[in-house]
Amino acid sequence: MTVVVTAADSEPVAAASVKRRPRPAGWWAVVPLLAFVAIAFGLPAVAMLNGAFTVKDQATGATSYTTANLTASVQGAYMTAILGSVKLSAVSAGLAALLGLPLAQAVVTSRFTALREAVLTASGVLANFGGVPLAFAFVATLGNSGVLTRQFGLADKGWDLYSFWGLVIVYLYFLIPLMVLTITPALDGLRVQWREAARNNGATSLQYWLHVALPVLAPSLLGGLVLLFGSAFAAYATAAAMVGSSIPLVTLQIADAISGNVLVGQENVALALSLDMVLIAGLVMAVYLPLQRRSARWLA
Repeated sequence: MTVVVTAADSEPVAAASVKRRPRPAGWWAVVPLLAFVAIAFGLPAVAMLNGAFTVKDQATGATSYTTANLTASVQGAYMTAILGSVKLSAVSAGLAALLGLPLAQAVVTSRFTALREAVLTASGVLANFGGVPLAFAFVATLGNSGVLTRQFGLADKGWDLYSFWGLVIVYLYFLIPLMVLTITPALDGLRVQWREAARNNGATSLQYWLHVALPVLAPSLLGGLVLLFGSAFAAYATAAAMVGSSIPLVTLQIADAISGNVLVGQENVALALSLDMVLIAGLVMAVYLPLQRRSARWLA
């Protein structure tokens, strides 16, 4: 005997099976992370937004909401500091990308596994080495009385570590390893067949890189450049320990405004400067994320 089950008869069975299916409980593991993010990032962000738009009357102590802090943060010395940070970050990131790419390519194509692992391990360490220890290391080595400065007479040749280009060199110390870590997975994704096909069609190594490798790596390169820019833009301790306020940087201006080194009662302007940095970082990430998704299509 043949039993025919219609679609109408199967719907209650399907609905019953769906109802009996246990609800996944894995999302409970995300709750501690969400709570941590809300406390560690959410509360400071709310406080920053509130302070950036708040002005306190020194006489009465009354507070009012206004855009005066944001207006002040993009004028005068504050605007100079923002432009100085953008310039320093852009130059440092560009040089680090140019120097880090061939170094990463040499590591990827090396036949010695130990060398590759050593370079990548060292890059992971150096990319996170910054702050006052890094500043002290360069001051002791290339400062006015540094070992190499006295050994080679660099001071007589016009060398000055406490200048814009001196700070760029210091930033390259941790930006180049960061570029190596960033671009190495993309270089690993280049197919050997692409190089062989280009060679079989008479292309030179230069033509292969110009017409095949670099176009494929372009999103990853730009993404790495953006990441380097953001890392240099947010750096504070190294510049503060080395140059103080001699070079206008937005992070140093924020510290001076909070501590009242220049003017008293500028704490909310410092919060407005922090909001400016967040907006610039947001623009940077808005460029970085689409580039990462695009590069993943080719290098996956």
